[in-house]
Amino acid sequence: MNKHIVATTLLWFAIVVAFPLYAQQQKQNTLGDLWTQVEEKYPGISSKTSAIDAAKLNEKAVKSSALPQVKAQAQNTYGTYEGSSGAFFSQPGIFNVSGSLSGLDGSSVAANSYASATVEWELFSFGKLNKQKKAAGALYNKSVSEKEAYLLHLKKTLSERYISLLYNEAKLNWTEKNAERLDDIRKITSGLSISGLKPAADSLLASSSYIQAMSEYDKWEGVKKASLIKLIELYGDQNIDYTNSIERFVIPSAQNLESETKIDIAHPALDMLDKQSEYYLLSGQEQKRASLPTISLLGGYAYRGTGIDSNGTVSGVWKDGFNNTSSNFLAGIGITWNITNLRTNVIKGNQLFKEAESIKLLQTQYEQAMQADLSASQTKIKQQYLQLQKTRLAVVQSQDAYEMYLARYKSGLIGLSELLQIRILLEQAENTHIEASREYWLLLAYEAELTADFNFLFNNL
Repeated sequence: MNKHIVATTLLWFAIVVAFPLYAQQQKQNTLGDLWTQVEEKYPGISSKTSAIDAAKLNEKAVKSSALPQVKAQAQNTYGTYEGSSGAFFSQPGIFNVSGSLSGLDGSSVAANSYASATVEWELFSFGKLNKQKKAAGALYNKSVSEKEAYLLHLKKTLSERYISLLYNEAKLNWTEKNAERLDDIRKITSGLSISGLKPAADSLLASSSYIQAMSEYDKWEGVKKASLIKLIELYGDQNIDYTNSIERFVIPSAQNLESETKIDIAHPALDMLDKQSEYYLLSGQEQKRASLPTISLLGGYAYRGTGIDSNGTVSGVWKDGFNNTSSNFLAGIGITWNITNLRTNVIKGNQLFKEAESIKLLQTQYEQAMQADLSASQTKIKQQYLQLQKTRLAVVQSQDAYEMYLARYKSGLIGLSELLQIRILLEQAENTHIEASREYWLLLAYEAELTADFNFLFNNL
């Protein structure tokens, strides 16, 4: 009794331990599972993310341009000192050699040292900075919408490649079944031929049909492997289990198309055009505002040393260039206006406005075309599903008929040519169903792109 209890306990323990492992082995990928992997690892998505990051940094850079611009320089020179008296604030790259010729004696060259710092703060730019910020924000929004549109297109690409793989796998299985049927006929015919019940020509004909079926199998084997390579390029992993998806491919579920669906204005493709139009519009406004002047607050401080002392004696020694120091400051307000670019900026602004108008009209055109395509595709999907139901029934009936005729052939009631004709009809019925399945899923993929909703496709394939 105790042994029985122990054995039962161990059996249940083994079942509990083995079931998760079995379930893990039985876990099969759906199209949605593949997309999760693609979304995490595909470099094209990372590229779009980097573009968004770049646009965000550009937006921050534009905002930082509103801060006071501080510039500093320092220089030490050795050369002649011919020039005029007075303080000055040289820009970087302009050498400080100022001096006075009257009443000087000593060396003909003098050392100089100079350092300065200036600050310029735009107090009023007539909205230029504000428009630049808005244009930078629009550029960021544009890059975000471009990524969303790219993801939507990538979902469709993944769906089409997966459907292509399942279609090629179904065709491969179809050719394998055909070859198996012909192999059975070949073996039966060979036996009947050896026994003298069928002519030798029947055996040769059956063998020839079988060889043709095997050559067709070789062809679809290569096509399937090629489609798998294309899918792996997106998925990034060699291990893809799509066994269950093949069954769902040939026996698809019906999508609910009772309610009429309309194109959402927030569709990624339309939103991308909207954001692009907005960017061109704000860029045009920014370009026009660039023609206006800028009012700035100016300030500066300069430190200078020279080898010329207050008595007019000039020293050519390098270290004396740090003596006889003086410092100056300035403060003021200035206005900058590039009048030459006034007309050019207006023309460029109008050009950008026209670009924005063109893209806005293109958005309207796309919306109308997408709505028409959606209505058409929904109609085709309904009819395609009806075709699938009929082709599925035709396959079942053809298979039953073939089994009956095969039995009659074994009994010698019909000839080989009649059996092969029935087999061809079965082959055509199966092929028609596979083609209809492929067309059905491709229509669903196209509709999913139009509605930006891949939930049904990802969960049912």
